[in-house]
Amino acid sequence: MGSQQSPVVGSSLVKRFGDFTAVDGIDIEVAPGEAFGFLGPNGAGKTSTMRMIGCVSPPTAGALRIFGLDPVADGRKIRARMGVVPQLDQLDNDLTVLENLMIYGRYFDLSRKAAAARANELLEFVQLTEKADSKVDPLSGGQKRRVSIARSLINEPDLLLLDEPTTGLDPQARHVLWDRLYQLKERGATQVITTHFMDEAEQLCDRLVVMDAGKIVAEGSPQGLISKHVRREVLEVRFGYGLNESMVPKVDGVGDRIEILPDRLLLYSDDGDAALSELHRREIIPESALVRRSSLEDVFLKLTGRTLVE
Repeated sequence: MGSQQSPVVGSSLVKRFGDFTAVDGIDIEVAPGEAFGFLGPNGAGKTSTMRMIGCVSPPTAGALRIFGLDPVADGRKIRARMGVVPQLDQLDNDLTVLENLMIYGRYFDLSRKAAAARANELLEFVQLTEKADSKVDPLSGGQKRRVSIARSLINEPDLLLLDEPTTGLDPQARHVLWDRLYQLKERGATQVITTHFMDEAEQLCDRLVVMDAGKIVAEGSPQGLISKHVRREVLEVRFGYGLNESMVPKVDGVGDRIEILPDRLLLYSDDGDAALSELHRREIIPESALVRRSSLEDVFLKLTGRTLVE
């Protein structure tokens, strides 16, 4: 790792495309060794922010420093210390897994020998040693994503950018990936992650910002955001098609706050079981009832008035 300055510092960052403002004056600072997340729906401005940090898209306005350097003037120097895992795997299907890594290593002026040693070490890290000589095309989505991560690490980056790293992967593949990212964090790599999966943000991020329509609407640790914005537990109740909203007056006061979704009501309370007992005491019998811990999804609902799954 370099000096202990913040790897990413942005103030009043703006990105416009013609009349459209994708990023609307945000402030961010990522600490060394931190896993920092951008959470939000599609179109919130996450990827536009990532592209500015990755030195591929200059800010329209505001100040941005990566490792203390200017991404517009010092892009090449910054990229040499950065690894990027794009949203869509940009691997060469005609080459083997090992060749994909080797060629990428050559971009960073690694000798052939050094690139081969590093590539083999990384394939072991992402558990794909036995696929070294396989072409990329027949690999599963999760395996391709792991090759992308291995490739992004070839230059031993101080900063890793991951744009929606597990989109399209099955649960098993996501957990393998999470484990690898956690291990990288343990080794001191700084990670900046965009995601629209709440559980992913809770698992991977020390701290995150919630973005909506180009602005930051909340910032903090996953647990801190849950504590600040919602109650400890949620009672989810369903009353059947078209009946949920009409039940709101009857369940009033059962929780501290009610969220009305098309298919259910969410009653927020520090004790979900007590809330359910109160419903029974009022002789209100829902079709189904579930008590669960509050999550970042609930925070997002409260802040933006909608679910993230669009």
